[in-house]
Amino acid sequence: MRRVFRRAAGRLTQWYRGMSIQMVLSLSFTAVALAGIVFMGSSILLRFSDSTERLTEESTQRLLAQVNMNLDSYLRRMMRVSDAVYYRVIKKTDITDRSLTEDMGLLYEENRDSLVSIAIFNEGGALEAAVPLAGSRLTAFPNESTWFRMALEKMENLHFSTPHIQELFDDPDYRARWVVSLSRHVQLTRDGRTERGVLLVDMSFGGIAQVCQNVDLPNGGYVYLIDRNGELIYHPRQQLIYSGLLEENNLTAAAYGDGSHQEVFRGERREVTVKTVGYTGWRLVGVVPNPPLLGEGDYLLLFAIAILLFSAFLMAFLNFRISAYISDPILRLDQAVRELEAGSEEVRFEESGCDEVRRLGRSIASMVSTMRHLMEDISVQEGQKRRNELEVLQSQINPHFLYNTLDSVIWMTESGRTQEAIQMVTSLARFFRISLSGGRRIIPLGDELEHARHYLSIQEIRYRNRFQFRIGALAGTEGLYTLKLTLQPLLENAIYHGMAGVEDDGKITVEARREGDELIIDVSDNGVGMPPAVLEGLLTGRRGESASGGSGIGVRNVHQRLRLSFGEPYGLTIFSEPDEGTTVRIRLPVLTAEAAAAWEEERP
Repeated sequence: MRRVFRRAAGRLTQWYRGMSIQMVLSLSFTAVALAGIVFMGSSILLRFSDSTERLTEESTQRLLAQVNMNLDSYLRRMMRVSDAVYYRVIKKTDITDRSLTEDMGLLYEENRDSLVSIAIFNEGGALEAAVPLAGSRLTAFPNESTWFRMALEKMENLHFSTPHIQELFDDPDYRARWVVSLSRHVQLTRDGRTERGVLLVDMSFGGIAQVCQNVDLPNGGYVYLIDRNGELIYHPRQQLIYSGLLEENNLTAAAYGDGSHQEVFRGERREVTVKTVGYTGWRLVGVVPNPPLLGEGDYLLLFAIAILLFSAFLMAFLNFRISAYISDPILRLDQAVRELEAGSEEVRFEESGCDEVRRLGRSIASMVSTMRHLMEDISVQEGQKRRNELEVLQSQINPHFLYNTLDSVIWMTESGRTQEAIQMVTSLARFFRISLSGGRRIIPLGDELEHARHYLSIQEIRYRNRFQFRIGALAGTEGLYTLKLTLQPLLENAIYHGMAGVEDDGKITVEARREGDELIIDVSDNGVGMPPAVLEGLLTGRRGESASGGSGIGVRNVHQRLRLSFGEPYGLTIFSEPDEGTTVRIRLPVLTAEAAAAWEEERP
């Protein structure tokens, strides 16, 4: 063996010595390049593999976090239904005097898209009330069910069951409904005495399935849901698993801690990510199969990288001096661009090096000059656009107020109510004097509050004292300025809509205060309030189906004017409850006289 090796080495040495210098250099460069390619290719391959696994893990965790959030929101909604039934219905009702069914029916109607039934049982398992499936089956024994016993044994907890077919009530549609049951201990009141009972809320399993099924994990992965013991709650192939045609490693997954784990199941290497769903003890499990180390796309990527590295490595030896001649001017040009990106105003672009680099330097210098002129033009145009938008929004204040006030003055004069007519005309004159404000858009807070006071005085006379008002400013607001005509549209909305159902005890309050670097003005009324469907679309213009009366354009215009003037953090926030009243909160920056003057100068 040694003789064969020595003979091969001797022949290779003789062959190498007999080659020309060109061949020697070529082979040497090729050997060095191949070594570099093998080393760099292996490093890139390992790094690419690690990066892919890390990205897959992070992507899976983000998706599971989103699913967990959606599932948590769904379960919390069911918990709120349970709390509402208990604290708003059961706690306030003596079942001897009044049935629980009517109030439970209202709660069911509000959440019928997610619920199958709501039922209340006494300690012996007898049905006290249920909606909407009220026909109890004769073969149903609730007190023997696990959810019933758990609710009585652990009274302080809410209990969630695994998916099962609803078997307590006769379904009028003759459907087998898959549900997840939420049960809890409750105290029933009968003839003034309390007794133990169980509240059962059957959630539609379809809601939980919908949260979990629309998840697109990498590499064809999927998500399933188990309870704390590893029993399946949801699986995209649940029927196949129950029929024995498919297996899942759910019992092993139940022992995993939250985070990512590597496992081999049925010969397949895969990554399993686990996340616990809060208070339920349920666990979300994301399964992502690990693909082969190299796919077709990966080979193409490695080939391109290898060619690039080979070309760069070989040309570095042959063109060192040429590359220096080309690269030095480019580096100087790059440095000039970096200075420009850093905000430097005086940047000099050298025109040196080869002809292409000189042309590039001239092109960049010309482009920078053009961009600066364009930015100046855009700044002027944006300023003009901003002024035009503010003027359009301000011009949309309802002119009918003037017409209605003048009609009221005429009617009072003809009716002999001269003193009230004088008072209304005086307030109207002061109202419009403040509205003009010498063309200024920023006025003192006191003037804006005085403007609101005159407006309310006029409306109080017109509506024959159907409401009272109070306007005040807390200490610390002295000398502050605000955007003109912000209160009047809000007060108009409070009168026309908030006071619509109030007879003679209406109250409107305007209060200004300072909170840090912000000026807060609250406009409150004790009127009819607004349902959530109207409240959500009042500032955006997207109104709900239950919206009625008024377009809300005045309130929306004030919100848009504030944001156009001062930016996104400022504007209106509306708090309202039906039959409780409405509060509109104006959020402004703190503007002193100097800041207001500077603002006016910046926006001529």
